[in-house]
Amino acid sequence: MKVLITDDEAQVRKGLLWKLDWEKEGFTVVGEASNGREALRLMEEKEPDIVLTDVRMPIMDGIALVKELASSYPKIKTIILSGYADFEYVRASMHEGVKRYLLKPVDPEELSSALKDIKDELIREKAEEYREERAKKLMEDQLADIREQYLLQLVRDEWAGLSISEEKLMYLGLETFCNQEVRFLSVEIRGSMSRSDLRALFLPFRMICRELAEERALSFVDASYPHMVHYISRIDDVNTLATDVQRAAKEFLGLESVIGLGKPVRGAMALKSGYESSILAWGQSSINIESQLIDDNKRENDPDFPDEAVKVLNAYIEQGNESLLQSFLTNLLERQSSVMDFTLTANRILLHLNLLAGKYDPKRAEVGEEVWKCQISIWELTSYQEVIHQLTELSNRIMRMASKLKTPANGEEVVSQVKAYMDIHYATDMSLATLAGQFHINAAYLSELFKAQVGQNFTDYLISLRMKKAKELLVDTGLKVIDIAHICGFSSSGYFSTVFKKKFGVKPIDYRKGLGTQGGEEK
Repeated sequence: MKVLITDDEAQVRKGLLWKLDWEKEGFTVVGEASNGREALRLMEEKEPDIVLTDVRMPIMDGIALVKELASSYPKIKTIILSGYADFEYVRASMHEGVKRYLLKPVDPEELSSALKDIKDELIREKAEEYREERAKKLMEDQLADIREQYLLQLVRDEWAGLSISEEKLMYLGLETFCNQEVRFLSVEIRGSMSRSDLRALFLPFRMICRELAEERALSFVDASYPHMVHYISRIDDVNTLATDVQRAAKEFLGLESVIGLGKPVRGAMALKSGYESSILAWGQSSINIESQLIDDNKRENDPDFPDEAVKVLNAYIEQGNESLLQSFLTNLLERQSSVMDFTLTANRILLHLNLLAGKYDPKRAEVGEEVWKCQISIWELTSYQEVIHQLTELSNRIMRMASKLKTPANGEEVVSQVKAYMDIHYATDMSLATLAGQFHINAAYLSELFKAQVGQNFTDYLISLRMKKAKELLVDTGLKVIDIAHICGFSSSGYFSTVFKKKFGVKPIDYRKGLGTQGGEEK
């Protein structure tokens, strides 16, 4: 602990230095001042934790100093040193942050006792401050993760059937981006190093991107594109943000970056098309390492790629019809009239296949490399046939994955995939019906499989996941119950408390206090 001594008499200051073995007591005298004004000048430089001050001093006395410290440095603890005659004068300042009043000449034991009491108080305050900061950081990180997962639901097909709650949008800080015109940015880092070395730099790049977002944008990562960071940004901020990202990547990591800038969109239901637009813009970049910015809004004409084409593609994959699928892809791509139209259509197909693959392989363990090979072949464009071949191979791979999940003998694998998804996305809005649609399986059949494999029905398992996380947060953090409710996927803290008590026999607040140690087991 650092101490500043303030007294207009040099002899008194020196005497205080000799009264204690300061280092042994756990203190360091960082400075001396002869009056209040001089003490204030030393505050920024020395950053003391405790100020010992006399009352009667020229220029600025101890009482004025105490008031200024209380106003400008409220965490500083003060000990007043003065004669008995000044007691009434000093008493008026005791509410201004003065912790002790010591009579001159100061008794070493009293001084030591006063300093130790204050040190203990400071240690408690700093511990509490650390806990609060840790809880705040944990809450921010949890909210960022939930916000990212919820946003991913909105920018993918997963929002189908999703109940978009205005309250939840507001709590997660998404309402601004859903109620005004926005644009997406999709950012990839590039360098002359190997892909494994680039992957090692992705986490620091992601942290940089999150810091750059500030209040003007939200950053997120999509497992469909594990080497990229995406932004949703207000219209007015996109160009500045793009410039800042490319500058930071080069300045801090020595990397180039390629940014796809999507077309302007407005409203929650339009976010998917805006996101796809930025991915497609990025897909139109050249394979060169140099930094690039491709603006999808400046493209005049889109090649014909109707929704019907997506439905046909999905149908052939669902049916497992490889020959019809290959013919469809070949005809769709070969009829494009220009290189630009061909690459755009190829990128649209790849975008759709990549998102579709995520439903069967959430971590992209099976198809990640194949997706990247397809993207490289589109960029290099050595031949149309090579691109068609790569896309067909990827489609067939996804077809086999889909067929594998549909096989009755693989019910265990279907449930495993669903559980893995729930373990990650437990805080987002989901239902058995939406998951069944996402994994292309009948809802009633999934319900039977889930109960047979897990021993719980879907709803009970989801609640168990959320309750398990809630218990961890109640014990390990100082987060408010209302915040824990939102973090764990409940829109109402009242409903959360009801479910918690029904499951564990105690209210969340009582469980935190320790009353749940006996009554907090699952019923």
